Amino acid sequence: PIDPSYPAERISYITKDSKCKLVIDEAEQKKINEYQSLSAFSLKTASGPLGRAYVIYTSGSTGKPKGVEIEHRSLSNFIYSITSSVNVTEKDTLLAVTTYAFDISILELLLPLSCGGKVVILSKEDIADPRQIEEQMIRRNITIMQATPSMWQMLIDSGWQGDDRLKILCGGESLGKTLGIKLLKRCGSLWNMYGPTETTIWSVINKISSEEDLQSIGKPISNTRVYILNNKLQLSSPGVSGEIYISGSGLARGYLNNPELTLEKFIPDPFYPGSLMYRTGDLGRWLWDGSLEFIGREDGQVKIKGYRIELGEIENVLSQYGSVKEIGRAH
Repeated sequence: PIDPSYPAERISYITKDSKCKLVIDEAEQKKINEYQSLSAFSLKTASGPLGRAYVIYTSGSTGKPKGVEIEHRSLSNFIYSITSSVNVTEKDTLLAVTTYAFDISILELLLPLSCGGKVVILSKEDIADPRQIEEQMIRRNITIMQATPSMWQMLIDSGWQGDDRLKILCGGESLGKTLGIKLLKRCGSLWNMYGPTETTIWSVINKISSEEDLQSIGKPISNTRVYILNNKLQLSSPGVSGEIYISGSGLARGYLNNPELTLEKFIPDPFYPGSLMYRTGDLGRWLWDGSLEFIGREDGQVKIKGYRIELGEIENVLSQYGSVKEIGRAH
């Protein structure tokens, strides 16, 4: 997926790096000029569990976006697990408020459709207006909505009072205690989600029932293993912080056209021979009830409205300007 609002240079890089043969867009966009318009075409393709379901580009520390390759088996495992955990049925209607260029939009499209439910897709203009979001929630009888803490806070600030039928899915950023308490009072159920793009959208889920639950981001979804390891790749005891590693069915194939980075980030799983695990760069620790607490990052990566931003990518661009003599980093 490519957001038409991306800078032309980024769009050009993604289309060339992915070696895509076909672009589907709206006629008025015309952002990618090197592709000819086709009135009809035959797309012959067959794919099994090990085939690629999608490639989605994230921020890269070298200044270039990197394409994460997700297989069908990983996506199927994810959708099945979340459907079961959140109890999504054919009676549910989900309000989709996320740009297609963000991987959590895949949950919004496939989660309700996979079990016979409905999805209502908001326009980009409506997504920016909390009053329109609230109006659509009421008019379309929405029962599920997924958004970042930033968007939920925007809704609350606009006066939204909630709906006791609503299943709230919250992820992409840390869910603070103050916001969590406000959301609990405005919904039927509240779910906190955690996971990087490289392990298929969300890897850890937590149902929030009380203020005490807000300390944790939960436990791994189906067929997913999470480790807290020290710098020698040894398991950390409960209560001891370390880096979060994720293994199991959700693991991406790797980075498209980037074998060096794939080998660096997807390393052998010492606890399951023959398997790999992904090094997240996130810090966490196990709580005594077996759930996971997120502590922060061990590097300069940040999240803005749920989007993962590598500060190295910004630094790379700034360093191209002659007037910038040195890039400093605060500690």
